[in-house]
Amino acid sequence: MLDTKWKGKSAVVLRHPLINPVAFGALLQYLYTGRLDVGVEHVGDCERLAKQCQLWDLLDDLEAKCEKVSEFVASKPGTCVKVLTIEPPPTHPRLREDMALLANCALPPELRQGDLGELPFPCPDNFNSCPDVCFRVADCSFLCHKAFFCGRSDYFRALLEDHFCESEEPGAPGAPTTVTLQGISPEVFTHVLFYVYSDHTELLPEAAYDVLRVADMYLLPGLKRLCGRSLAQTLDEDNVVSVWRMAKLFRLARLEDQCTEYMAKVIEKLVEREDFEEAVREEAAAVAARQETDSIPLVDDIRFHVASTVQTYSAIEEAQQRLRALEDLLVSIGLDC
Repeated sequence: MLDTKWKGKSAVVLRHPLINPVAFGALLQYLYTGRLDVGVEHVGDCERLAKQCQLWDLLDDLEAKCEKVSEFVASKPGTCVKVLTIEPPPTHPRLREDMALLANCALPPELRQGDLGELPFPCPDNFNSCPDVCFRVADCSFLCHKAFFCGRSDYFRALLEDHFCESEEPGAPGAPTTVTLQGISPEVFTHVLFYVYSDHTELLPEAAYDVLRVADMYLLPGLKRLCGRSLAQTLDEDNVVSVWRMAKLFRLARLEDQCTEYMAKVIEKLVEREDFEEAVREEAAAVAARQETDSIPLVDDIRFHVASTVQTYSAIEEAQQRLRALEDLLVSIGLDC
């Protein structure tokens, strides 16, 4: 209908007497969220709409739910059920897969072949997702939907609703508005795209740094956390200090804690590294009006994790060795905390 009878219309009036507005609203709720809440008096109208729209999964769910409600009411005399609710199981991937499919349709053709997680979802031939904005990234055009980007990010809301930038270009009649994004590659924006639509993206550690930077710029805290999870898998003696610095810079508290926990495990090797010594010095200098014996947050966190590993008497000596290594470093650089 959106491609034929309703094509190009900004408003569609449904006058058929069998279309119940309440049922239609519940149907929209189901399409967007996978959940449906409707008064029992409107269930029949929802079933009629589900058949008309060929939503067979919803029709099956409605019939199954009605049967359960009938059994429940029969077993509990005097019980009155007023609202019927359908919601997907917590682990059910259907809605995420549907949204990932929509994101895949927004990709330019040249990026639909690859290994970026959800890309194996096919984009149906001749499927029109009715995009209303085109993001131009380098030489690639992403045909997207303002509702998703404005709903997920204050940055994009300002960009698209408040005309935050001067890169907006009027499109041809009937074509979506084009907005050019600077400072981002098509590959990185693909991760942003899938996160915005499906709340998930398969993120390889080597891409996490670049994605984290734009996630912070685009005000997408959930994507930042996904980057943090990816970076946490890469921790080793050589990069733990740099990852810790990045976690502090981008305010990723969980990743910062994971870094200090890892530091506690390898502290006897870290105290010999210049980057770790420099990090301790910087932390001490960052404490406002620090007195000679004031604590240093980085040192405190490492001490905490060293102590938390002690579960048996045999672990006490190992923990003491780690703490002595840390104390020796503090003495050598003239810090008392």
